[in-house]
Amino acid sequence: MAEAILEVRDLHKHYPLTQGILFKKQVGAVKAVDGVDFDLAAGETLGIVGESGCGKSTVAKMLVNLERPTSGTIRYKGDDITKLSPRALKAVRRNIQMVFQDPYTSLNPRMTVGDIIGEPYEIHPEVAPKGDRRRKVQDLLDVVGLNPEYINRYPHQFSGGQRQRIGIARGLALQPEIIVADEPVSALDVSVQAQVVNLLENLQTEFSLSYVFIAHDLSIVRHISDRVGVMYLGRIVEIGTDAQIYDHPTHPYTQALLSAVPVPDPEARAHRERIILTGDVPSPANIPSGCRFRTRCWKAQERCALEVPLLAVPAVFRLTDSPAKHDSACHFAEEKHVVPTEENGGNGGNGGNGREGTEVNGAGGKESNGGEGPKSL
Repeated sequence: MAEAILEVRDLHKHYPLTQGILFKKQVGAVKAVDGVDFDLAAGETLGIVGESGCGKSTVAKMLVNLERPTSGTIRYKGDDITKLSPRALKAVRRNIQMVFQDPYTSLNPRMTVGDIIGEPYEIHPEVAPKGDRRRKVQDLLDVVGLNPEYINRYPHQFSGGQRQRIGIARGLALQPEIIVADEPVSALDVSVQAQVVNLLENLQTEFSLSYVFIAHDLSIVRHISDRVGVMYLGRIVEIGTDAQIYDHPTHPYTQALLSAVPVPDPEARAHRERIILTGDVPSPANIPSGCRFRTRCWKAQERCALEVPLLAVPAVFRLTDSPAKHDSACHFAEEKHVVPTEENGGNGGNGGNGREGTEVNGAGGKESNGGEGPKSL
């Protein structure tokens, strides 16, 4: 991978839980983000996927300093932006911009399109002298596929897809190097989603942008991303190239997510393995010990309750050229099925109560907790 321009290390965001009215006492914390690590190279798109509530949007807000991290570092070209002075942070913020999820609430309804896109120039006048701002705004409207004559219109006069294009134009105004896109197409119709994703790809080529692209739609992430990180309950549990993640997933949560992606081919759909997770996602205020996925995992063993798995290449793949050679936070990443035995402690890792966490329904309808021994990927 090329040299990283953004390095995130051990990033945490904990929201305190308090009780009492006059004398508030902290009794716990919601661990929205609980130790996230990743790099972003110049010109790269890193997709971050996961279900609602896993911490994706909180990571996005911390990258642009809309949320202050509880701990950890975010380095942009070597400088930790979490420790910069307000003056230094202002300069860095120009290079890291954000496109928000909801095009209906992220634009001020009292401002014209020209004022919305041109507002960043009020904060960074060095980018566009006052006499050039109207022309620059019109150029940006043209770049994102909107008529420059719309400059005096208001947000309510545009469709959802057009509003998102306005949000993208605002993000481009300061000529950033990195754009953090927080689910930029989730509120749009499917046909409009494709148009916006294609626009983002074209802009990346034209302006040499790097993207952190956050979404829960795995198909869209595969289309636009160079690398993909999968988040679960505040942590990245697997990260690799798009081919590694989609074609050779090693973490059971990633495998479960991919098995839920719709397949248009009826024959392929009939023969693929379905993974059905049971139980609810644990509360981020009460995260399980050891592996946080073990309460829903069909591989869970006693070790999973005792040891936190590291995000690293599984040992069995380290000296190989296997496409499974990528970081995965699982004690049994190299095994497709783990069958409880007396020797490995039964199913105690699965919440310690011996219940099944997941069914894995293959073509033969077998369950993962029965049948033969461990099978390699």
